[in-house]
Amino acid sequence: MSAVPVPVCNRIKKTGFTSPPTTTTEPSSPVPQCNSYQRSTRRSILFLILIFGSSLIGMAAVYSTFPQLKPEEQEIIRLPRNIKDAKDLGFVLSQYKDDYYIQVLAGVFVTYIFLQSFAIPGSIFLSILSGFLFPFSLALFLVCSCSAIGASFCYLISSLVTRPLLLKYFPSMTVKWSNEVDKQREHMLNYIIFLRITPILPNWFINMVSPIINVPWFPFALGTFIGVAPPSFVAIQTGTTLHKLATTSDAATWTSLIILAILAILSLLPVLLKKYMKKQFKIE
Repeated sequence: MSAVPVPVCNRIKKTGFTSPPTTTTEPSSPVPQCNSYQRSTRRSILFLILIFGSSLIGMAAVYSTFPQLKPEEQEIIRLPRNIKDAKDLGFVLSQYKDDYYIQVLAGVFVTYIFLQSFAIPGSIFLSILSGFLFPFSLALFLVCSCSAIGASFCYLISSLVTRPLLLKYFPSMTVKWSNEVDKQREHMLNYIIFLRITPILPNWFINMVSPIINVPWFPFALGTFIGVAPPSFVAIQTGTTLHKLATTSDAATWTSLIILAILAILSLLPVLLKKYMKKQFKIE
């Protein structure tokens, strides 16, 4: 009798994880096709496309309330991919902010949540843009709120749709962090805050895997709201400084340059805290 490996889809239970999958054997027989698992994956992809399309329609409805832009301005209205894009976009939106304050605020709000909900890169530059457009306290609250709401939507989508995809493409990583989370059940809020502050895991993975490994929603959402504040502080203050550089005649002062240098140093703090916090939570 020969032996064949049991596929991953037969070894990972939907109810949670207790240990990393190990290779087991069965008597010789045709390799199982995991038809139900594959159907579930296809269905999940279709649902995800439907939700994504619906979200795009909702964003289009919000942007339809915007004023008519000049052709050269329309070229700048796009997702910022670097600080220059964020600065140019902020400069255009700032010209309309006084007369269309709610529309500008709503545009940033829904776009930020959209990026977070579907794990699309670029939210860091929206944080910079928020600092450019709004007072610091409002921008910080806006970014933290959007991060928590968007992460919660991603959490919900993952619990309903993306479970089969994660189990198919990231089984080992999912099992590993399930075991880590099990060690921190008694102080889950602090652990989520720690994960948000330090770059141990990408945020998209935290958002997607949390419902699958039974992280409760409330500490997940609250920990996200609190945990994104320190790194967002740096991005928002960068936007505030860029606004001063763009709107004052004596922009290139030593004070402004020193502030940007300090912000660059502060942006390294999460990396420096990583080693200490890993020891604190006993993460391997």
